[in-house]
Amino acid sequence: MNKKKVAIVFTGGTISMTVDPRIGAAIPSLSGEQIMSMVTNIDKIADIEVVNFAEIPGPHMTPLKMMELKNLVNDIINRDDISGVVITHGTDSLEETAYFLDLTLYTQKPVVVVGAMRNSSELGYDGPSNLASAVCTVISDKAKNKGVLVVMNNEVNLASEVTKTNTLSLDTFKSITYGPLGIIDNNVLILHRDIVRRQHIHTHKVESNVDLIKVGAGMNSKFIKFSVDSGAKGIVIEAMGRGNIPPDMLDGIKYAKENNIPVVVVSRCHSGRVLDTYGYEGAGRNLVELGCILGGDLPGQKARIKLMLALGKTNDIDEIKKIFEEGIY
Repeated sequence: MNKKKVAIVFTGGTISMTVDPRIGAAIPSLSGEQIMSMVTNIDKIADIEVVNFAEIPGPHMTPLKMMELKNLVNDIINRDDISGVVITHGTDSLEETAYFLDLTLYTQKPVVVVGAMRNSSELGYDGPSNLASAVCTVISDKAKNKGVLVVMNNEVNLASEVTKTNTLSLDTFKSITYGPLGIIDNNVLILHRDIVRRQHIHTHKVESNVDLIKVGAGMNSKFIKFSVDSGAKGIVIEAMGRGNIPPDMLDGIKYAKENNIPVVVVSRCHSGRVLDTYGYEGAGRNLVELGCILGGDLPGQKARIKLMLALGKTNDIDEIKKIFEEGIY
């Protein structure tokens, strides 16, 4: 049986790190070829093509680099000889890049983002195991037409649902509301459920100037007004509970509306969608009446990615509202 060909795009992250003895801390240092040399027997199940994109930690990833990565992956995935693409990534921003790619790549071929929680100098380095599971996912026909997937610790999750939940644990990436899409068991992808809906934002541009503001008790409008005055093109408010804010923040919401800045409201809760359930001052109904856009069950960091791409496509607030709310409200 002919083996499928998988391209692995290396961007850096903990999976590429070793401890530098001069500073006693981990830094990116391994090439894709060096990492793959530790993934034993992978050549028995797939032909691997290594692509070295970058050697950066997760916090150094930017929306512009994400778009550059998307263009590279798009070129690779459209090749007839490639069955799927695996992308290594730093875990700190992995879910944001994975969601960015999920919204912008339009392909039935599997695309998997993978990382590691331990660097190669540590005992129990999980990079090779995670990479092997990612390749097993990509070569499975069951992974087709699922959008971008995140594979860590033998679990397979949708990029649109998964989030990093722990600073240390190997099983840090979880889909809190829906659970994993499936698992890798004995090198085979086993699906627990199917996907309900996928979304694609057709754009070749990304608007990086989008701010994310997390709400706390007693906060006022100063951060919102600062965002508007400093030139933000969009604002995401990570509100309380069902999508509510302290009343002293309302002046900032009105100020953003007066300046035609789209404001997307999500919740700081770990699961559940926002909705205009409450009608008191500063509550969700109040925000909707002021023109805010509801962001479903997205966490703030993903809503920001989505707003960046929406603004890359259009400046029309009604169209942006449709991108966020159609099909879920």
